[in-house]
Amino acid sequence: MIDTVVVAPRGPAGSPGTGVSWPSIIAGAIAACAMTLVLLAFGTGLGLSAISPWAGSGVSATTFKITTGLYLIVIAMISSSIGGYLAGRLRTAWEGVHADEVYFRDTAHGFIAWALASVLGAAVLASPATSLIGGTAAGASQGAVTSAAQSSGPMDGYVDTILRGDPAAQNANPAEARGEVVRLFTRSFRNGGELKGPDRDYTVKVVAARTGLSQQDAEKRVNEVVTQIKADIDAARKATASLAFWITASLLLGAFCASLAATEGGGLRDGTWKRRR
Repeated sequence: MIDTVVVAPRGPAGSPGTGVSWPSIIAGAIAACAMTLVLLAFGTGLGLSAISPWAGSGVSATTFKITTGLYLIVIAMISSSIGGYLAGRLRTAWEGVHADEVYFRDTAHGFIAWALASVLGAAVLASPATSLIGGTAAGASQGAVTSAAQSSGPMDGYVDTILRGDPAAQNANPAEARGEVVRLFTRSFRNGGELKGPDRDYTVKVVAARTGLSQQDAEKRVNEVVTQIKADIDAARKATASLAFWITASLLLGAFCASLAATEGGGLRDGTWKRRR
C-alpha cells in the first residue's frame, strides 16, 4: 500500500493559511497618514504665502481653487504610494503561492492600506469638526440667553448692512430689533430659502423704523441684501461641490497609486519585480 501525503502551501510566518499581513498594512497606513499631514502642513504654508488681502497682490480666487485641488491630488498620490509600497515591501513572504495570486494579494494589500489610511484620516479630521460644531452650538445657546446685541453669527454682517442709517435715528429697543432680525434671517436662509412675504414685510418695517428710511428705500435695501445673501450662499455651494469633486478624484487616484506601489514593493521583496514588467 502506498500512502499519499499532501503538503498544503504555507502562509505567512506566524499566520498560516491567511493571505493578509496586517502588520505591514497598518504600517503602510500610518506612514500614509503621517505623510499626508506633512504635505498638508506644507501646502497650508504655501497657500497662506500665495494669497493676500490687498488688491492686485497674490493669486486670484480661481487660481487658488484649482491649485488647491491639484495639490490635493498630489498629496494623495505621494502619501498613498508610500503607504502602499511599505505595505507590499514589509509583508511576509508567501511560499507555494502562484505568481498571479501573489500579484493579487499585493494589490489588495495596497488597497487595504489606502482604505485604512483614509478611515484614520477621516477620524482625525472628525474630531476638530465635532469640536467646532459643539462650540457653535454652545455659542448659539449662550446667545439665546444673553442679549442679542452681544451675539455674533454669520448673518450679523448682513443685518449691519440693513440697519445702517443715520446715527441720530433712534429706536426704542435697537438691540431687541437687531436680534429679532438676525434670528429671522438665520431661520429663513438656513435651508436655502429666503424671506417669505410676511417676514419680508416685517423686516422692511423694522429697517424703516431703525434707519429712518422711507418704506420704499427700506424695501430696496432689504432686497439688495437678500440678493447678496443668495449670491454668497450660491458661491459657497459651488465651492463646496468643487472641493468634493477634487477630494473624490484624489481618493480614487490614491487608491490606484497605493495598489500599484504595493505590487512594486512586493515584487522587489520577492525578487520578481523585473519578471512582472
